[in-house]
Amino acid sequence: MDPSQLLYAKTHEWAFVEDQDGGKVATVGISAFAIEALTDLVYLELPKVGAQTTAGQPFGEIESVKAVSDVYAPVTGEVIAVNEELPNKLESLNDDPYTGGWIAKIKITDESGLANLLDQSAYEKQCQEEG
Repeated sequence: MDPSQLLYAKTHEWAFVEDQDGGKVATVGISAFAIEALTDLVYLELPKVGAQTTAGQPFGEIESVKAVSDVYAPVTGEVIAVNEELPNKLESLNDDPYTGGWIAKIKITDESGLANLLDQSAYEKQCQEEG
């Protein structure tokens, strides 16, 4: 996916939102900036298919040699698919965070949270400020 077409949460998750079956579905992952900051990843906990997510609330966990971090849902909805291969291929997050490194697909049930997400230029500005 082209990073310029994604929306970003301030907590460093990205979302690619597309129309699907009369609704909106977000493919969700973690930004390259966050992956680089975490460094050596050792574990990823995926959400369960069917789980409900709330924008801004944790829906998974990622662990590196440095820390354990929550993965926050950028949108409110229902998890309809997860990247089951990803926990066994964590290098995908480093190699290709915006395509092979997707974590989950969420059917959006409340679109109001989309307005809180950043476009690429606003997200890059935030990353520069965080250093």
